[in-house]
Amino acid sequence: MIWKPNVVVAAIAERDGRFLLVEEEAEGQVVLNQPAGHLDEGESLLNAVARETLEETAWHFEPQALLGVYRWVHPNKKTTYVRFAFIGRAFNHEPARTLDDGIVRAVWLTAEEIRAAHSRHRSPLIEQCLNDYLSGQRYPLALLKDLGVAVER
Repeated sequence: MIWKPNVVVAAIAERDGRFLLVEEEAEGQVVLNQPAGHLDEGESLLNAVARETLEETAWHFEPQALLGVYRWVHPNKKTTYVRFAFIGRAFNHEPARTLDDGIVRAVWLTAEEIRAAHSRHRSPLIEQCLNDYLSGQRYPLALLKDLGVAVER
């Protein structure tokens, strides 16, 4: 069997001092996470983060910068995740839209509220991405080179 990491994308969206997160069911608990999900076959990273954000929050998302690339190994599953976290703008909310299975709701929280809910974080990636964002870390999207044929959804 060939080992492969799980490639995921995540959205960091701030407005009026609050960050867009989701409450979702994972491993029998309701946890907090940035809007995030797996890269689909044939999909670009930018299309993936826009799609996942819309599916999980009912907010359209326009990526504007790359926050970072993070590797995390789940301590129980021993699954490796490679997360591409994007900073962007949430706009055009569709409140009547049905959210993905397992998503309880989208919430806007302050950095202090996110930190105070540390025990409910799905992974340490939530706070690491928040801290990197607040420190001003940003990389241009031009850093990403997509040489494949992207599937438009």
